[in-house]
Amino acid sequence: MDITKETIIGDILEAKPEAAEVLLEMGMHCLGCPSARGESLADACAVHGVDADEIAEKINAL
Repeated sequence: MDITKETIIGDILEAKPEAAEVLLEMGMHCLGCPSARGESLADACAVHGVDADEIAEKINAL
């Protein structure tokens, strides 16, 4: 699965559970929250002030 900034957080975690570490490092400590799991990577990154493309690259490199 190719992760983009439009990919839903829940889908990312299902496809690549190890992505949780990258998301936690960027400050997203609410991975178990249903609303967080339903938002796109771009939305999560906007809230946490990080670049969505950069995070997608990190996750795809896992």
